[in-house]
Amino acid sequence: MTLTGNMRIDGDRLWDTLMEMAQIGPGIRGGNNRQTLTDEDAEGRELFQKWCKDAGLEMGLDQMGTMFARREGTDPGALPVYVGSHLDTQPTGGKYDGVLGVLAGLEIIRSLNDLNIKTKHPIVVTNFTNEEGTRFAPPMLASGVFAGTHTLEWAYAREDAEGKNVGEELDRIGWKGEEEVGARKMHAFFELHIEQGPILEAEKKDIGVVTHGQGLTWLQITLTGKESHTGSTPMPMRKNAGLGMARITELVDKVAWENAPHAVGAIGHCDVYPNSRNIIPGKVVFTIDIRHPDKTVLDGMDAKVRAGAKEIADTIGLGIEIEEVGHFDPVKFDEGCVSAVREAAIRLGYTHRDLVSGAGHDACWINRVAPTSMVMCPCVDGLSHNEDEDISPEWARAGADVLFHAVLETAEIVS
Repeated sequence: MTLTGNMRIDGDRLWDTLMEMAQIGPGIRGGNNRQTLTDEDAEGRELFQKWCKDAGLEMGLDQMGTMFARREGTDPGALPVYVGSHLDTQPTGGKYDGVLGVLAGLEIIRSLNDLNIKTKHPIVVTNFTNEEGTRFAPPMLASGVFAGTHTLEWAYAREDAEGKNVGEELDRIGWKGEEEVGARKMHAFFELHIEQGPILEAEKKDIGVVTHGQGLTWLQITLTGKESHTGSTPMPMRKNAGLGMARITELVDKVAWENAPHAVGAIGHCDVYPNSRNIIPGKVVFTIDIRHPDKTVLDGMDAKVRAGAKEIADTIGLGIEIEEVGHFDPVKFDEGCVSAVREAAIRLGYTHRDLVSGAGHDACWINRVAPTSMVMCPCVDGLSHNEDEDISPEWARAGADVLFHAVLETAEIVS
């Protein structure tokens, strides 16, 4: 059987599946709060498992809780083609970030069943644990263990704000498997994701062919000063940890602008102690996020932020601790997989352009152990990690169609 442009997924069914999953862990204003290893995450996993079983897939589960739903190929010795993303969300997340990639993978299997198409290589739909990294830093935790970047023991010991760790929470929700993480070998891996940026929509392109991924560094900084009364402590006698954070925030912004146009940087999370209206903060803990597609530039930004933060702390008289809590080098995706995505877009008649992903994804780690690429579709105003995140059914269908063809080309149609 020849791969032709009239082979398409069922876009209506994909959309209905997205909307049904979005009912689990609803947000406040239309998005989702289905954070990793929560009861809501467990409920989403159970629904996904049911759908996979209904589609005739065999479910595997590794020690990090990553789910692998397999459709057999005709060659028992052929390595599988993997496709997927993640089902966990931000605390105020949207309905599509990550979820689209997992459920589009499921839709590929359903469409293959409908069309009675067999492939030489097995196809495995994957849901990676803790991609977001909000509850447990760093992001892409399970795929990082899979790729050998983190050890399993280190990952299990990651704690949330309440002191609960990954290993205990996996046990609690019942999704810790026995399969060794990273034992699986992949023929290739494909991930569909919303762009999380404005380029595709602004240029009226249907598809982003992702060729590279930005590098990322997360630095957690703890500043220690002295708690004292805001009204009675003279200005020269203050050791204001909040002031230190404010000045480091300006430093991060300055360093990003100095490395324009590709650099970005911000402080997105902070805890202030004791967080009282009339007490000067004695301690602040916050996370710096800096990114760039060139490793040399990213390393230079890291060094400048560290040096500048220490100088700021010394000037104010604060103690400072700096810990790297997340990092991955810039990524160049596999040329063969990238070509499969590009050729699929051409075959199907979708407008497209090459993209560098500004966000981290599980594909960035998997690229270290298997040929990998990504497909992106537009999102409204480039908005993501926000309950107002939105895409159209047509964008979802186009992205899934391209994913379908790229996977089929790589898995090799038999009949």
